Amino acid sequence: MEIPVELQQVFDWIDAHREEAIVDLQRLVQQPSISAQKIGQKECADLVVELMHNDGLEAKAYPLQDGPPCVIGAQPSKQSKKTMLAYAHYDVQPPEPLDAWVYPPFSATIADGKIWGRGATDNKSGVMAFIKAAKAWMKVSGDVPVGLKFITEGEEEIGSIHLGPFIEANPELVRADAMHCLDGGLNASELTPDIDLGLKSVLYVELIARGAKSDVHSLNAPLVPQPAWELVRALNTLVDENRHILIDGWYEDLWQLGEEEIGQLEANASRIDFSKMKADLGVEEFALGRDGIDALKARAYEPTCNICGMTAGYQGPGSKTIVPNEARVKIDFRLIPMLDPEKAARKLRKHLDDHGFGHIELHIEGNIPEPPYKISVKEDISQAVIKAAMLVYGKPPVVNGVSAEGVILKHVWMPTVLTGFATPDCNLHAPNENIGLDSYIQGIKYAAAIMWEYGQMEKA
Repeated sequence: MEIPVELQQVFDWIDAHREEAIVDLQRLVQQPSISAQKIGQKECADLVVELMHNDGLEAKAYPLQDGPPCVIGAQPSKQSKKTMLAYAHYDVQPPEPLDAWVYPPFSATIADGKIWGRGATDNKSGVMAFIKAAKAWMKVSGDVPVGLKFITEGEEEIGSIHLGPFIEANPELVRADAMHCLDGGLNASELTPDIDLGLKSVLYVELIARGAKSDVHSLNAPLVPQPAWELVRALNTLVDENRHILIDGWYEDLWQLGEEEIGQLEANASRIDFSKMKADLGVEEFALGRDGIDALKARAYEPTCNICGMTAGYQGPGSKTIVPNEARVKIDFRLIPMLDPEKAARKLRKHLDDHGFGHIELHIEGNIPEPPYKISVKEDISQAVIKAAMLVYGKPPVVNGVSAEGVILKHVWMPTVLTGFATPDCNLHAPNENIGLDSYIQGIKYAAAIMWEYGQMEKA
């Protein structure tokens, strides 16, 4: 596709100011902002505001009740009546295990053509891509091609647990015609963006079984409750050997695929290198013998019950003969449209009660999550992101059905697309997270092109 003159000028400006963009991303990565550990979030929010102000963009840090600040800004357009909300997050995953890092996790070291550090990809490069793209448009043309609103939050990595009430109380701060998020990546087979036209909801729960008042000698095992075994038995009632969820009514109202979704799956299956996908995952075969279009369909449209972690009793070196007084398991349920998370939580509680596990505690991490959603490929924002990917990456993107996140839509609905520019080797959520310098600059151009293409939609 031929790049419009106006957009090419913006791309040229981005290239000419490459070093500035890199230095600012380094500053942001060097500021710890670990939501799970409540480290550095206010300082990072203040830094995002500073960086936006330095680049001529309006921004303000809004305190959330019991939570870290949320940065919101706006840049109106003189030429477009449309407004697009740019969503990103400044919080990061914990960097542990620290001894697995080649470079310190908050050093933002540049080596081998990459910035190394926690948040370099997820999602601080996305934060900066929005900012630098908007600045590029303002410097080149004195205007942005579409009205922009920015929201950068500080708890995405732990479920955005305090964002919902703030949005519910202040909907006009984020209300827009569409939203997009640069928190995704490139398809491993073709190194072109994955574009997700919907979001799964994540119901994250912890089940706790309790026994005696403290750990007891295993000689007394016949006389006391055994929480670990109780939890194992409870877990075995949740899914069968084919991973079908056995909770009564779980699949009610399940999204039924139409021609559009089936067409997307068929198109993706014809392009994706499944052998490479397996190699990247470190498996010889996909689970349950799935492959091709069946594997893609399951990944996008299958509800899941996944055990994230289990703990009970002694796990150190050697032996310790005890009956643990407590056992815990963390589970994430991925809910596709139209499975309602509030109903799902009630069904899970009833299932445990009905199967004799009423004594097992059910804790929901954070608040009840937002409902999942799905939009059409025909939406303006869908077409804008697809066209922008073609312009920047030179080939069609991989368009998927649904992916995984979102809180704002629970209170302010707008069509939303998740995309991004993270490379498959970025070590997302793992030690040695990184972003390639060239990939980052290309991501800024991608953000600028999305702004352009969405602004052009009202002229079509």
